[in-house]
Amino acid sequence: MSGGPVGVGVIGAGVVSNHYLENLTRFPDLNVRMVADLVAEAASAQAAKYGVPRAGTVAELLADPAIELVVNLTVPAAHVEVGIAALEAGKHVWTEKPLALDRETARKLLDRAREKGLRVAGAPDTVLGAGLQTARRAVETGRIGEPRTALAMFQTPGPESWHPAPEFLYAPGAGPLLDMGPYYLTALVGLLGPVRRVTGAGGRTRATRVIGSGPRAGTEFAVAVPTTVTALVEFEHGGSAQLVLSFDSALRRALLEVNGTDGTAVLPDPNYFGGATLLHLPDQTEPAELEPRGHGASRGTGTLELARALRAGVPERASGELAYHVLDTLLAIEESIVRGDPVPVTSTVEVPPPLPEDWDPYASTLST
Repeated sequence: MSGGPVGVGVIGAGVVSNHYLENLTRFPDLNVRMVADLVAEAASAQAAKYGVPRAGTVAELLADPAIELVVNLTVPAAHVEVGIAALEAGKHVWTEKPLALDRETARKLLDRAREKGLRVAGAPDTVLGAGLQTARRAVETGRIGEPRTALAMFQTPGPESWHPAPEFLYAPGAGPLLDMGPYYLTALVGLLGPVRRVTGAGGRTRATRVIGSGPRAGTEFAVAVPTTVTALVEFEHGGSAQLVLSFDSALRRALLEVNGTDGTAVLPDPNYFGGATLLHLPDQTEPAELEPRGHGASRGTGTLELARALRAGVPERASGELAYHVLDTLLAIEESIVRGDPVPVTSTVEVPPPLPEDWDPYASTLST
């Protein structure tokens, strides 16, 4: 299709689909046509809840010629399989993070998209929110001088207290590193550029966890990944960041700070789309507070930005290559933990430009 709203199909009717569908169905430039899931009842329930006209199987969704863009909300282990199936059906793909569980299959996904003239883009799209976009514009215009170092921290007791089916979050492809790391690392790449080398350390405090809510509360399950990870991240263009990600802390904390030659910027939580930025400058006794300037949308912003980029024939900002570089870096941290040595990051990426401040997700910009 050459014009008009982009037809969208959502695969995966789990918890995160609520956040996506609530927004995707409100964007005039998208036409959400179908929800699919392995559990037919789940797909039907989400379609009915958000006014999507159809629900069904993945095969039915991929066979719909009016669906141009597939939003892949499956578990991490299925991201590549579902993504390639969508590409083979001639669809563009937006995928939840991480892009894949390993470099080989992630590369296979991106290479197949290029071969077919299609696009793959992926989460997190929080970096496109007004909060982090405002912070990035402040840093890029020199409000804290040249950015040189950063500190990123995410600490919680773990998601099993609230998630009714948290096992996948403690399986390969998740843990705090691959579940939460993409938010922090994607933000850092946007501020300091691509990564060249990492040094990691970490481990798990308990071999099992217990589900704390929902119909399976009290069920014990195994932990297969490190539940606390620390890393030194070094960037291609100079500068470094300290990264701490933990599911083992009774103290809940989310922190992202960037230190420049002329000051420090305290950024909003990169897991969210809004929030103020505080600028601590040497000649001021109180920090300058920058309220977020820009759109007020959340999950699904990246899908919409991809759709508009498709129609305009320009690169999307949350590209598959950006997601690949972030994945490459996170896997290098995993390898460093095992090896006990620094690990180079061989991929690189061109950092996309910020969104225009007047970018409006609720405007109808794609004429038929």
